[in-house]
Formats: sequence, structure tokens, C-alpha cells
Amino acid sequence: MQSPIPAIIDRPNHTEIIARLPSEWTSWPRDDSSVNSHVLVTNKTPSRFKKNKIRWPKRSVVFISDPHADAFAFEASLIAAGVAERKKKAGLGHLTLTKKGRQAEIIVGGDCLDKGPSNLALLRSVKQLYKLKARVTLLAGNHDLRLLMGLLALARKKDVGNQHFFVRMGKKVVPLFREVFDEYLADTKWDKKIPDEDACRKLLFPGDDWFKEFQFHAAGFLTSEGIDREVRKMETKNHSFEKHCLSAGLSLRQVYATALKCQQLFLYKKGEFNWFFRKMELVAKRGSFLFLHAGLDDSMGQMLLKSGTSYANKAFHRNLKRRDLFSFYYSSIANTFRTKYRDADLPLTARGVEAIHKAGIHVVVQGHINRQQGQRIAIKKGLVHVEADITLDSHSRKVEGLKHYGIGATLIDKDAGIVGLSCDYPTAKVMTAQELQGIYE
Repeated sequence: MQSPIPAIIDRPNHTEIIARLPSEWTSWPRDDSSVNSHVLVTNKTPSRFKKNKIRWPKRSVVFISDPHADAFAFEASLIAAGVAERKKKAGLGHLTLTKKGRQAEIIVGGDCLDKGPSNLALLRSVKQLYKLKARVTLLAGNHDLRLLMGLLALARKKDVGNQHFFVRMGKKVVPLFREVFDEYLADTKWDKKIPDEDACRKLLFPGDDWFKEFQFHAAGFLTSEGIDREVRKMETKNHSFEKHCLSAGLSLRQVYATALKCQQLFLYKKGEFNWFFRKMELVAKRGSFLFLHAGLDDSMGQMLLKSGTSYANKAFHRNLKRRDLFSFYYSSIANTFRTKYRDADLPLTARGVEAIHKAGIHVVVQGHINRQQGQRIAIKKGLVHVEADITLDSHSRKVEGLKHYGIGATLIDKDAGIVGLSCDYPTAKVMTAQELQGIYE
């Protein structure tokens, strides 16, 4: 089946974007880059899938995940999906909605921050969608919440559970700090009340005894694999964080001053980016589809079954306001934007999957795990996942050998089905409603 993509890329006015997109669509490819073996051979599908009726979202959904501070890739993806357009000669942030954009829901799947090249421009691009009255749902990503945890930990009294959160942000947050310093502090007397380098180091870094005490503090919250992984990760970041800051031209005094400025921008009521964490949600359920950043575990499955997504989102925000950052960040709630179903993560078992199915959820649409050849459909832990992080940001693409900036979106529509659009795959991948239902029959 081959034909021009209908109504998907019919309105963009950016000729370069169009030139880099596939002009044909085909049935979802049956190759390893697009599906896993359970989807390739449906008779291997677990029997508990049988007779599940897929309900589609009432309005079309455009899912764009993991833009990682690449505003150009993000806006190009909106244009590619047909929900926005840019007037000729207009720069970043000067989008308008198309007719489709006014009707569809745009779900940003998390990880707006880190890596670069332009954190602040990306945030302003997302804010522009709100200004245009678009139907936007912004989901929490692990990189986004790392910043929040680091800023909150710096503002609160140090304890074993929180004193590592600032350095835990690691090198990927450094581009954001460089941007903030250059735009807000460079031409000011930023150093007037900032302590010396040694004092800033003590404020920013965990104490020497943290590496011994954390293992006991985390017992009962994390798996033994999770504790070991966390300590090893912090040993690496503790040794390298200052080096990465210095490489970007930031002393620890400048980092500390920038962190205080970020608190103003993101946490204060009148801060320019106060809306970012305030509007963020943990999960979004549309029909039988659950949109989130990473994945699920048994506890979250039970929560969704017994209390629903509204409760999960309220629990997410209320936990952010608690003083105990540790119990939030290593909880089932945070696992939803962190898990990769590793031994170190909170487990998802058959019991959890059964609860998720009983909650009316049969397809998880996620970011977090980046793909290099467009979207992929996989059955993980007995649950269908659409992996929709298609490596948009130019930093990751350069590291992974991909050319240019990324373009693409995942479209969920009851008439078209699941459409995977990516500049890194020669056709648009389409799984119709009938083909998806076939996984369950």
C-alpha cells in the first residue's frame, strides 16, 4: 500500500522540512527496527491480551517527545505533523496553528530540557503553543524533573536523601546553566553576594559521608541493584561535574549564582518559566492509550486501576510540594518518568499488567528510549508500547551519527491508526486500527 500521506504534511510552509520527510506511507514495517518479535509473530502474544477492545482517542493526538532543548527540531516537528506553520521569514517562536492544530491535541512527551542547543528557546516555543490556545498536554520527563530536584534540594536543608540531587543533574544540564548565565547574569553584578569557590562547592556537592550513608537510607525504597547503580552513578558525576562546568566556562561561583537565578525563573510565582512545572502532568489517558514519558510498574498499575489518571497526576504534584524529595524521586510515581524496565527499576509483572488492562489501558505511548530509525512498537512485560522518541535534538544526533536536526511526530487517530513520521525512515509507518486490534485477537 503506497500513497501520499493524507492531511499529515499538507500545510507546512517550510520547504526544507518537507524535503526531508517521507512522501509515502506504508503499513507498519515488519522489521526489527520497527517492531519486536512478539508483534512480528502475533501467535506469540500472551493469552491475557485476548478480547481487549481498543478504544481510540476522541480527537487526534500528535505526540512529540524528547525535544531536548532543540527548539528548531520541535517546531519543525509541529509543522511536519500539520498542526502549526510559520510565516515566511519568521523566526523561532513565531508559529501559528493550522485548522488541524486547533482541532488536535498536542502531547509533549517530556524531556524538554538538557543537552542543547537551546533550552530557553525550546521553553518559549512550548509556551507559544499555550498562547495560541492550542490543546497542549505537557508530560514530565526525567531530565525535566532532575532540574527541579536539583533546584529544590539547593533551597532546602541538606540531608542524606537530597544532598546529591544537584550534582546528579550531571553534564547535560550545563548548557542550560550556560544559557541562563549569559542571558540573565553576565552583564550584572552577579557575584555581589555569592560565597567563594570552596563554600559554593560545599553547597552544591554531597558530603563525603553521603556515599556510605545513602546505602542505608535507601534500603527498603530501592532494589539492591538500584542502590548500587545510584552510588556508582554519583561517584562518576561527583568527580566530573565541576570539570564539565569549567569546560563550559563556568566557575562554581557562577554555577551557584545561576542556580539561584534558575530558582527565580522556574520556582517563583512571577518567574518567566514558572508555568513549566506547574502545567506538567505525569500521565494522560486517551481512550485505551496511556501517554507517559517512560513506563509503568506494579504499584502504578494498581493506582491507575483503583484511582485513575486524575489521582495519579494530583499525587505527582502534591508529592513535589513535600519536603522529602528522596521519597518522591525514588517512588513509583517518579519511576513512571524514569524506568527502562531494568533490574534496578521498580518491577512491572503480570500482576501489574493485569491491573493496567483492567484500567482500560492497552497501549502505552512513551518517549525516553531513543530510536534511530523512527518509531517502534514493542511488547514489554506483556504490554504494548509505542516507542516514540525518534532522536530529535541535534546534540544527540551528532553523537549518534545522524545528520541535521530531527523531524517527526507520532500521530494517533481512529481513522488513520498509529502513524510514525520521522525524517530517519523512508516512509511513514502506519498501523491501522484493524492491525493493532489484531494483536489482541
